[in-house]
Amino acid sequence: MLVIHGVTRSRASRIVWLCYELGLEFEQIPVIQAYRLPNADAPDAPLNTHSPAFLALSPAGAVPVMQDGDLLLNESLACTLYLAQKAGGPIGPTDATEQALMMQWSFYAVASIEPDALTILFLHKPGQQQPGEDVAIVTNAAERLIRPLRVLETHLSTHAYLVGDRFTVADLNMAEILRYAQGHHELMDQFPATRAWLDGCQARPAFREMWARRLAEPE
Repeated sequence: MLVIHGVTRSRASRIVWLCYELGLEFEQIPVIQAYRLPNADAPDAPLNTHSPAFLALSPAGAVPVMQDGDLLLNESLACTLYLAQKAGGPIGPTDATEQALMMQWSFYAVASIEPDALTILFLHKPGQQQPGEDVAIVTNAAERLIRPLRVLETHLSTHAYLVGDRFTVADLNMAEILRYAQGHHELMDQFPATRAWLDGCQARPAFREMWARRLAEPE
């Protein structure tokens, strides 16, 4: 059986969502991020990214890790792209061209959107009093996201999805990364087609199932 090491409140969410889309059975081992614990190295600490048992699987000490038989993968996008191709069907590529486009959009998301989107996730607190330094950092991150989001908006203004006019692993990967920035409404309101596409992705039953699993975990 497929094994996912990592809590759903991590990039493991991408793999869990895809498993629900594909109807794949999986076992999830809830490895928590060490930074979320008061003392990750304490003898009674739960299994975490500092635990020797986990470091044997991931020397970098990062979740998620996925095991599929003898295959061990450490990068979430490698995991989702692999599973989509292996499973076949509409969510994966039908040929080499689609495979290349799915990789292109996934890599674009992680390289051009994820760093600044994560900054917004961690520092943007709408409706709360915030340090001026944090406000400036968020403002700069949002400004840097305008260029890549314009690329996405241009495509989604004339296409329902990223590849092949159907929901694929490329949409899943992009949506899970863009989710980090969706709470910045002033930014997202500039890109109505992108916002509508993201809403559609998150309305899918498989996303809702993953999200319920995520919310059931301790914060």
